[in-house]
Amino acid sequence: MRLGFIRKVYGILTVQLLITFGIVALFFFVPDVKNWVYATPAFFYSVLAMSLVLVITLSCCSGVRRNYPSNLIFLILFTVCEGILVGAITATYDSSAVVKAVVTTIVIVVALTLFAFQTKIDFTAMYGVMFVLLISLMMFGLMAAIFRSDIMDTMYACFGAFLFSAYIVVDTQMLMGGKHKLSISPEEYIFGALSLYLDIINLFLMMLRLFGGNR
Repeated sequence: MRLGFIRKVYGILTVQLLITFGIVALFFFVPDVKNWVYATPAFFYSVLAMSLVLVITLSCCSGVRRNYPSNLIFLILFTVCEGILVGAITATYDSSAVVKAVVTTIVIVVALTLFAFQTKIDFTAMYGVMFVLLISLMMFGLMAAIFRSDIMDTMYACFGAFLFSAYIVVDTQMLMGGKHKLSISPEEYIFGALSLYLDIINLFLMMLRLFGGNR
């Protein structure tokens, strides 16, 4: 049962990433799409608001997450919204920075996933500490946005890359279950896919900030 659950999570995650980077490719190879989104800020902020509503709904409402097929519909809608937001951000960087960020993210995700599956260290026990660090990252990001500084921006991106890399290990071990302190129920495959998806996307954005400079 646990193996089937893990396969389902990674299958859904693969579809999410394909949708996201398919939308990102549209922003790069179809200039009219990028120009229209930039010229229509109301659309961008509407997508941002919808993305926040969907992710809060999926994270907080277990009934929505477990009710098929509405759970998949909500997840796909969130993925499309997130793809548009990531595409709009990515389009402000040059292609070399994007390629470096994609390759680095793939290497890190694969390496950390393999590490999480074979290590005997239970990183799920540190979930509370991870949450505190996430709040700290948010506050640091707010300060970096107010007091513009290349050094602060680089520090923020490095801190974020480290934190979301750690989250990949923790969330992967929560999928595995077994002797780990925390685990995700096999019924929560949507939550498992959503958690890893957000980890990977945020890691990619942090790597993009590092390779693309302060934008």
